[in-house]
Amino acid sequence: MDLGPSNGRAPGTGGSPDAPAGPQENRNVTKAELVEEVAKTADLTKKHSEVIVNTVFQSIIDALHNDEKIELRGFGSFRIRQRRSRQGRNPKTGEKVFVPAKKIPYFKPGKELKDLINR
Repeated sequence: MDLGPSNGRAPGTGGSPDAPAGPQENRNVTKAELVEEVAKTADLTKKHSEVIVNTVFQSIIDALHNDEKIELRGFGSFRIRQRRSRQGRNPKTGEKVFVPAKKIPYFKPGKELKDLINR
């Protein structure tokens, strides 16, 4: 798995760089693949790499839960957005339903990440 742009295609896309032009199959990178990449890049065991990946994810979750903003320079930022309550509609019956206010996680990509993706 190559997480960088050096393979001639955007991360998470299928196909090879030499494939004919046309729609490419989208591919999801799994947590297990991230663990494997950390293990390979940092020369660590998969167990140690899994602890690192889990710790990073849990730190982001904990910060968001505490309404904190996470800024990763060159990558992007995570924050919570507050959605107001609203009147919705059940698509099956057409009946009006109350949708309560809620918090949702939001990711805003940084300029460097956007530039890397679009080059």
